[in-house]
Amino acid sequence: MQVTNHPAPTSGRASFTLPVRVYFEDTDAGGVVYYANYLKFCERARTEWLRTTGLAQNRLAAEQGILFVVRSVEASYLRPAVLDDMLEVVTMLDKLGRASLDFAQQVRRDGQTLFEARISIACVERSAMRPTPIPSAVRAQLASLV
Repeated sequence: MQVTNHPAPTSGRASFTLPVRVYFEDTDAGGVVYYANYLKFCERARTEWLRTTGLAQNRLAAEQGILFVVRSVEASYLRPAVLDDMLEVVTMLDKLGRASLDFAQQVRRDGQTLFEARISIACVERSAMRPTPIPSAVRAQLASLV
């Protein structure tokens, strides 16, 4: 897997790109990527993005006692992807809140946007599953990416 961090084409913000191949298991009876799988692709990209910043989710849970969980999703399905397509999942951190992260994500094929989403992530205490402020050291690391 090759991942890239680079400035987003339309802004000064950093973006992260994760390549994803479409497998048979990703498709529905019509032969196109099942709609929920775009959200799985986005989840993988956010997880790998965190990992490249040194913030692996298992370490955050074990060492900081926090989890990042999806709070809301706004998604647009623009064009279908099909078996064997090579896709790119582009992830940008739009906003860093006190206890939340807002992401803009796109799934592209050959530079064409197939899917786009705005995904809000909440920081929660692992033990109580209640919202909690992002720890200051983690927040500082994330702040450099907005």
